[in-house]
Amino acid sequence: MKAPVCRPDTTSRPLGLTIERPMEASPAAIYMAWTGQFDRWFAAPGTVLMKAEVNAPFFFETRFSDERVKGERHPHYGRFLELRPKKKVVMTWVTGPEGTQGAETVVTVELTSSGNGSVLRLTHAGFLNEESLKQHKYAWPVVLEHLDETLER
Repeated sequence: MKAPVCRPDTTSRPLGLTIERPMEASPAAIYMAWTGQFDRWFAAPGTVLMKAEVNAPFFFETRFSDERVKGERHPHYGRFLELRPKKKVVMTWVTGPEGTQGAETVVTVELTSSGNGSVLRLTHAGFLNEESLKQHKYAWPVVLEHLDETLER
């Protein structure tokens, strides 16, 4: 018997965002990037511990620095809540002070075919405060653009 999927209770944290973006890559390529190739486009190579299974915990790091984010090592933790190949990925997303501030948020990636590519709809919900929401509103469009550029190669 499979263990039940325990979704985080974000009712006391209603802040969230949704971004919809046309992508050159197919839904299959994008789904694989989110579930099996994180170190190709997002995570620092060699840091990904991830198995594409519901309830399976994952870990990876990003390494970057800019004027808003001090330091270079940024651990990310989570677990998959729902996986529908080529269609949908739902995962929890936990980062430190410069990200979700330790809150277990939920990222949903929905994929639909569009011509030779896709439309990606990303929803990130459960932020603790406006500051964390604002940081992610800035970051996600940049991250998704990088994903699309990486998958085009």
